[in-house]
Amino acid sequence: MADWLTGTLLAAVALAGGFSVGSAFVALLIVLDLIPRLVQLTQAHRRSGLFESAILLGALYWISADQFHWILGWPAWLLLVPAVFQGVFVGMFAAALTEVLNVLPIISKKLRLKPYLFSLLMAMVLGKVAGSLIDWLWFRL
Repeated sequence: MADWLTGTLLAAVALAGGFSVGSAFVALLIVLDLIPRLVQLTQAHRRSGLFESAILLGALYWISADQFHWILGWPAWLLLVPAVFQGVFVGMFAAALTEVLNVLPIISKKLRLKPYLFSLLMAMVLGKVAGSLIDWLWFRL
């Protein structure tokens, strides 16, 4: 009975975590306006559905690859192709994030948080560093 309850609780927590991470990813894509900007830059307005499908299929592929421990036996030189595409995605995502960071001073001014802007930015940076260190030192070692 305890095993069934533990398994059910674990499944519920895992499902809730997956929904929260997935929702945060989708919200970030919407806030950053990543897909419409990409469509605008490439002037491929008719193919915007293709961009959306590529994001969805890429997420599903990498979720499956991680979950089922898929290993590709490709030679190192052939892995350069997906590495370039991953680098382009990360670069575009980082560029979109820097544009969003320009919103913080405007929001802090409207909400009268201007005196606390430095503290807000430092809390974000330190939280990211602390989370990365905890993940690296606690879960990776």
